[in-house]
Amino acid sequence: MNSRLSQRLLRGVLVFFLLISSLGLWQTTAYADVKKADIIFGESVDARGLSVVDCPNVDASYALVMAADGTIFFERNAHESTQIASITKVMTAIVVLDHAQSDTIVTVSERATWVGESSAGLEPGDQMSLDGVLKAIMLSSGNDAAVAVAEHFGSILSNGSATGEDAEQVFVEEMNKKAQELGMASTVFTNPHGLDHDSFAGEQRSTAADVAIMVQFAMKNETFREIVATRVADVSVKRANGENVTLTFESTDLLLESFEGACGVKTGFTDLAGPSFAGAANREKGEYYAIVLNSSSPDQRFTDAQVLLEWAYEHLVDYQLANSTQKMEAILNGQKINVPIVAEVAHADWIDKTVKATLKDHEQTISIFDLNGNINQTIEYDEIHGDIRVGDKLGTITFKQRNEFLLTVDIIACESMKAPGLFEGIGIWWDRLFRGFSGEPKVANSVLINETPLINQKGE
Repeated sequence: MNSRLSQRLLRGVLVFFLLISSLGLWQTTAYADVKKADIIFGESVDARGLSVVDCPNVDASYALVMAADGTIFFERNAHESTQIASITKVMTAIVVLDHAQSDTIVTVSERATWVGESSAGLEPGDQMSLDGVLKAIMLSSGNDAAVAVAEHFGSILSNGSATGEDAEQVFVEEMNKKAQELGMASTVFTNPHGLDHDSFAGEQRSTAADVAIMVQFAMKNETFREIVATRVADVSVKRANGENVTLTFESTDLLLESFEGACGVKTGFTDLAGPSFAGAANREKGEYYAIVLNSSSPDQRFTDAQVLLEWAYEHLVDYQLANSTQKMEAILNGQKINVPIVAEVAHADWIDKTVKATLKDHEQTISIFDLNGNINQTIEYDEIHGDIRVGDKLGTITFKQRNEFLLTVDIIACESMKAPGLFEGIGIWWDRLFRGFSGEPKVANSVLINETPLINQKGE
């Protein structure tokens, strides 16, 4: 049986078990657990008093799930140093894309084909396009392709003064420079492929948090995104003898075949790193990155990533900002609609009149992480004078979750009110004069009507 057929059979078996696990027909998370020290949105599970059912049940020693905007929902030992194996190649691709031209042609050296382990099946003298060599790196996890691009671009970065191993080290220095630029303070790269044993043993290290930063940056590049979302690619290679051959590269990311919205990124495995995976998914609720390092088995790393992603999506909810049982009809934007009354705002020119108010966008929702706690609100009323028309701003409501600012929205009049006329104004002036002696209020009380329904009982 040839090696390519063997790989396809192995992939088929792994996908089979992954699908079974996602359907709940086989419990692949038997060794997974929830730890009290796991961090949920910045606080430990223990500190939040969360139950096991509220938390992601994962096996990996190091894990993290983060939104594309950098919001971190879950962490496990995310800042502890470990090995990341071939996930290293994400940085390799970043540096290549930083310096490559669209017409770049990479020639594979004999040295590049000696690296061993995961291989794209390249031969000395092979010539590949930039797109092709990146697919060899990111889909087949080719160590040979990683060394080839490191030598190629290392030579360019050194203005041609470095070749072979020296050029590779120039490239690795650029990888570390980029890591520092991105804020990956706990990361050190020593090669472009991630091998960490025997002659490749060294100071290389990273963390789940740093990997998340790296993935977040890489996924901003459309070329990178397109490549890592590809399951199978046929790439044309020109051999040293002039023959053109086609190599087929298959992604090692099994979530692409089994998880809704999966869109990359990279697997990794060495004995030191354990089965690892940095995965991405994009759904209507947004894009999320799941980092899983040192899981218990190759298929478990995908199950862990799937659990983290599903958990994040499940707990991201749309929260309605306007919540009031009091309604009224108003003409807004030329349409007569039924709007919720969120407040009654005192009209400063009258003694006993208030103007009914609604949110500027009465249907507005905000996406929140429900396990972070309940919503509270504070209102600030404008001092209003003169004629009030429907749509005039009357104040603002600020929403917070666990006392952390979410957003501030305007409240507007949903009814019109005239200012007092001349004689009414004189009467009000005298009335207020006497009220000053008696201590009675000189203006109506503003009232907040809007409510903030509980999200869960843990959020107080």
